[in-house]
Order: sequence, then C-alpha cells, then structure tokens
Amino acid sequence: MIVDVIQGLVDAISVGSLYALTALGIGLIFGVMRLINFAHSELIMLTGYTLLLFASEPAAVAILGGLVVAVAVALITERIAFRPLRGADPTTLLVASFAVSFLIQKTMALTVGSKTKGVDFLPSLGEQIVVAGIRLQLLKMVTIIVTVVLLVALSWFLRRTRYGREMRAAAENFRMAQLLGVRSDRVISIAFAISGVLAAVVGFLFVSQSGFLEPRMGLQLVAIAFVGTVIGGLGSLVGAAIGGFIVGAATVLLQLVLPYGLREFREVFVYLLVIFILLVRPQGLIPSAGLRQRV
Repeated sequence: MIVDVIQGLVDAISVGSLYALTALGIGLIFGVMRLINFAHSELIMLTGYTLLLFASEPAAVAILGGLVVAVAVALITERIAFRPLRGADPTTLLVASFAVSFLIQKTMALTVGSKTKGVDFLPSLGEQIVVAGIRLQLLKMVTIIVTVVLLVALSWFLRRTRYGREMRAAAENFRMAQLLGVRSDRVISIAFAISGVLAAVVGFLFVSQSGFLEPRMGLQLVAIAFVGTVIGGLGSLVGAAIGGFIVGAATVLLQLVLPYGLREFREVFVYLLVIFILLVRPQGLIPSAGLRQRV
C-alpha cells in the first residue's frame, strides 16, 4: 500500500513537473510582452521531429539539434510575427499566436504527414531504479530532477544577472523599464530564447515518455499548462510554475483516488478544481504586480 502511494506521488510530481515547465515557458512570454503564445506548442512539436531527424546520431547531437531548432524558431517567430505587432492590443496578439501555431502545424503536416510516427529516444530512461526498496521509473526521476535544476537556474538568472533583472523590471512595468534604459528588443528576444529552451526540454521529456510524434502533439500540453498559468497568476513566473504543477499533478492523483467508474471524467474534476481556485482567488494564486501594464 505504501509503495503504491509513493509511486503514485512520484507519477504526480513527474507529470506536474512537465506541465510546470510548459507553463513557465508560456508565463515568461506573457510576463514581458502580455502575449499568450499558443505557438509554444509548435516548439515542443518541432523538437520532437528534430529528434526523429537525428535518430541515427548520438543522443547528444539530437538534443543539441532540438535545442537549436526550438530556440531558432522561437526567435524567428518573435522577429517576423510578433515584433511588428508589439503595440497592438492583446486580442490581436492572441490571434497572431493562433495564426503562427496553425501555420507551423499545417506546414509540418504537409511536409512530414499527419500520421503518428514512433520514435525511440533514450530508451534507457524506461528502465527502473530502486530507491529505498521501491522500484521507480528512471524517466520520472530524471523529469523531476531536470525540472528542479531548470527552475533553480532560471531563478538564479532572473535574480543575479543583468539581463534577468531587466526581464523582471520589464515584467513589472515595461514602459518604466524602457525609460530607465532597458532595451525592449533585447529583453523580449532573450525571453523567447529561454522559452525555446524550456519547450525543447519539454519536448525531450514528452517524446521519451510517449514515444510518438504527430503535428498536434504539443496542443494538449500547452492548453493544460495555460490553465495552470491562469490559476497561478498571469504574469507571475512562480505562479505559472506552481499552477502548472498543480494541474498536472491533479490529473494523476485523481486517476488514483477516483472510483473506477469516474476516472474517465477526471478532466471534469480538474476543471472544477480550477473553477474553485479562481472563485476564491480570481487574480490567481500569486498575481503579478505588473499585470495591468502593457507593452
């Protein structure tokens, strides 16, 4: 019984970690640009197809290729699609993000086909390890460790580096940050590059876990992670990570605690939880002080 509980908790933390990373990538862009970037899902998808492209190469080469593709596409979309619209209203930016997402997704469907493809990335992560007498999947432990490392690294970057402090200032009050000498193009480009790195890591972990690829593979991750950013507090990076973790972990825990006949409706209970949180705290769990500021 205890073993099952611990394994269930590890599963919940692992899935929650994946959604936390996804929500963090979304929240990072919203924080500095007030843009809900649904094209983030395509960065995850492109990372997966890059792994397939480099399937015959060493894992390190495939990982490097995935990182380069995700960051490059993130920067290209920011420069071509979002920079010209930087002064537009949030609705226009939202439509633009859907348009970019649709364009990349359909281009990939036309190029590689819409059929599901299998990929065996880092199969050794499917092995089990023994921790305190309990057998746990190595991939889940790696997911948790990678998430913790990235969260600590991003926290250090935002608090201890010049560019990180500029990003925090821009998230609080972008116009004031510009008046104080913060270069908006540089700050936003760095935010998109970091979001590309986070999307690539999510792509690596998700492909290792699922073993499949298809052009719409990132949509569910981003949709649920966006819900996490809302309940965590739009504009708050800490809130985004916590909200994403809560939503992801809840989906796993409900699968364990719900009666068998109700398990297929677990998403309903997840969204009921979301509604309850927003009723209690409409601004989210950790709201951003600069939420009302626009670029």
